[in-house]
Amino acid sequence: MPQAVFKQFTGHGIGNDAVITDAAELERHQNLERLYISTRAAKHFQRDIVRGVEGHISAGSKQMEYAIKLADDCCKYANDGPNSNSALARASLYFGKSHNAMEKEREDLHRMLGVQVTEPLRAMVVGAPLEDARHLAQRYDRIRQEVEAQTAEVARRQLKSREASATADNAFKLQAAESKLQDLISTMSALGKEAASAMMAVEGQQQRLTFQRLIAMVEAERAYHERLAEILDRLHAQIAAERQRSETVGTLTDVAMPPPSYEDVKLNGSSHGEIGSATMNAMYYLAEVIHSFDAEDEGELSISVGDYVVVRQVSGSADGWCEGECKGKAGWFPSAYVERREKAPASKIGEASVGL
Repeated sequence: MPQAVFKQFTGHGIGNDAVITDAAELERHQNLERLYISTRAAKHFQRDIVRGVEGHISAGSKQMEYAIKLADDCCKYANDGPNSNSALARASLYFGKSHNAMEKEREDLHRMLGVQVTEPLRAMVVGAPLEDARHLAQRYDRIRQEVEAQTAEVARRQLKSREASATADNAFKLQAAESKLQDLISTMSALGKEAASAMMAVEGQQQRLTFQRLIAMVEAERAYHERLAEILDRLHAQIAAERQRSETVGTLTDVAMPPPSYEDVKLNGSSHGEIGSATMNAMYYLAEVIHSFDAEDEGELSISVGDYVVVRQVSGSADGWCEGECKGKAGWFPSAYVERREKAPASKIGEASVGL
């Protein structure tokens, strides 16, 4: 409904003067004008959100095509390449699987944005409540214009009835005009209340729904990026392990004797004749596994998140490997996969077979 329609209330003339003398009716008109502006702005904002999210999904879907193609190519090289057991092949497989997982998360985000954001807002934009409320406001405006016209008619007949040539017919027509004016004013008042109530309900619904959808969008994007961070952290740890394995492969192959067992340690270092148990124990420490590692080469030790290991040796490089024992087995594992601990649960210490 054009804003100019409402502004007719503040115009000049007999009709307008008669209408705006009712303070309550003038206040109702001003409230309807405010409600119209508010609901129109909210409708446009909801439409802008829908268009923006749909554009985001469309652009993201195109990016997904390229990302999935890259991930699949990496997995294909790892599985079908000439050296599937190389560090590059393993790193390519980690990369491909991680990025496929990331794109699955993006697909889930797009689905959530469509279901929980764009669909409810689009339904509100084209929904019946807003249109019904606007129709009531338009009917109210038409009745108000009729009241203005009828007020002018009453004023004209009042002037004519005061003339010397006035007749009984003039008085009768004046009475009929005044009666019609009162009916129109009564209808205008009732319709104005109904329109204001409907517009206020729509305004409140628009504000609540839009606010809730914005919150849902923020929460979905936050959860999406948190999951991506988890995937990337795991991928980084896997790639770092491959780099460490490549850098220390020479060190591992040059080891002349296996690491000492815990039975040797308990026997005061019998396999290292000149090293006493106190000295050996001082070199050992407990560590908690923060990333799982699957042994792939001889001499490596598989460890799982939450396990505790006794670290017995650390390679010389900055990002090297550790040698230790967990659950009765010994071997090498990436040092980045564990964190040193001063204390550990008694059950975990028992699993690690600590002889300190």
